[in-house]
Amino acid sequence: MQAQAGGRPQATSPVLRRAAPAPGAGAAPAPSILARSGLAVVAFTVYVASIAGANWMISHVGRPVPGAHELPVFFGLEAPSGVYLAGLTFVARDVLQRLAGTRAGLAAIVLGAIVSWGVSSASLALASGGTFLLSETCDFLVYTPLQARNFPLAVVGSGLVSDAVDSTVFLTLAGIPLSVALPGQLVGKAWLVLAGGLVASLLRRKVLPKWR
Repeated sequence: MQAQAGGRPQATSPVLRRAAPAPGAGAAPAPSILARSGLAVVAFTVYVASIAGANWMISHVGRPVPGAHELPVFFGLEAPSGVYLAGLTFVARDVLQRLAGTRAGLAAIVLGAIVSWGVSSASLALASGGTFLLSETCDFLVYTPLQARNFPLAVVGSGLVSDAVDSTVFLTLAGIPLSVALPGQLVGKAWLVLAGGLVASLLRRKVLPKWR
């Protein structure tokens, strides 16, 4: 009820009696820091597991060849069987950096190089660890300036650059002829990088905008 100027009460309109909506009402709540940290842990776990898994696959999965195993990568090409998981490392590191920041991305590169060196055979340890450090650094340098503008494009672009660097340098240091192994390496890793771009696009639409 409200009082008129003459003192008689006046009924208040039901519309006027409704409480004003609180600021931000109706908007979807932002995910908690715990949820973001959980996704970062998942990305980190995938990153480390893909490094170790790539080296394990080379020794155990696919068609045996001298010193390794191979799998088809389509177009009549074959590549060392770890090529699929090797391509996944670039994507996982990019997602980790997006969720946890630049320092976490850099720390992951150093840790990844150590893991790659530690799980490789003695003959390939230096080639594997050194190549990983170089290729992931290239990934970081390409990805970091692009990711704020277009996250999926940054994942794909940096992954393809790192794919070329990783494949060329590793095969050279390992003494494997480029003409024999390079095409399969490039194609095999590219499949994972392109799939990573699709995942990045999904994350950008469904998850990451809530944390900007």
